[in-house]
Amino acid sequence: MKDVLNLLVSLDENYLPQLEVLLTSIAVNNPGEAMNVYLMHSGMGEAALARAEGRCRRLEWAFHPVAVDEGLFQDAPVSRRYPKEMYYRLMAAHLLPGDVERILYLDPDILVINPLRPLWERDLEGNLFAAAAHTGMTEFANGMNRLRLGTDSDYYNSGVLLMDLASCRREILPEEVFSFAREHSSALVLPDQDILNALYGSRVLPLDDSVWNYDARNYKNYLLRSSGQWDLDWVISHTAVLHFCGRAKPWKPGYPYRFGILYKHYMQLAFQTQSL
Repeated sequence: MKDVLNLLVSLDENYLPQLEVLLTSIAVNNPGEAMNVYLMHSGMGEAALARAEGRCRRLEWAFHPVAVDEGLFQDAPVSRRYPKEMYYRLMAAHLLPGDVERILYLDPDILVINPLRPLWERDLEGNLFAAAAHTGMTEFANGMNRLRLGTDSDYYNSGVLLMDLASCRREILPEEVFSFAREHSSALVLPDQDILNALYGSRVLPLDDSVWNYDARNYKNYLLRSSGQWDLDWVISHTAVLHFCGRAKPWKPGYPYRFGILYKHYMQLAFQTQSL
């Protein structure tokens, strides 16, 4: 008997429609899978939580809202640029129930278009996380981030993280995270992602980004990297996680990239099933 997949999301009410699209895409492409959906939030209203719970109920999934304990962040450096929410992913092991030992975190600006179970069952080989790096056409960005953060590993994207929560509870110490943020505040570009890479990059199992964290902006780059193999047919058949990185978003007018129409398809599916 297959075990239940634990999914983690963290968002505010503004991203609720995108959460519904994400959950719809997971349901369509993971038929028969049981899910526990954990939603970390700070102050999401009852109506929004009821809407998210209703979506999960219609999918026959368990919904677990997690109101974040603000006390954990009383010593955290917080500002307009560094809101407390930026720490939620890294602190997930300390925020989620103690009996949850493994979880898959997904950003809300994602479509899941193939099964997640192969990732869920991945052996982490003693690492805290599994994640993918968006190396792109060259190693330039990777090299710049290594130099900037003083690391030897690839620069991992934090939008898709398979987490060993049991190990994270032992090894990720809030005071170390907050201290690093305080001491390096002027050098952090994408703060939570930078902290993940600087402190724990050596404890990340690398994933293939073309399958598990495909940057939807970079179709041409993927095609060139693969000598033409990773065309649209390949993506639809093999890519599991399609990530709409960057400021341009497919639910906004004028989205310029290739997979925007696919996102709109799942938007329509989510709308059609909202009241079922």
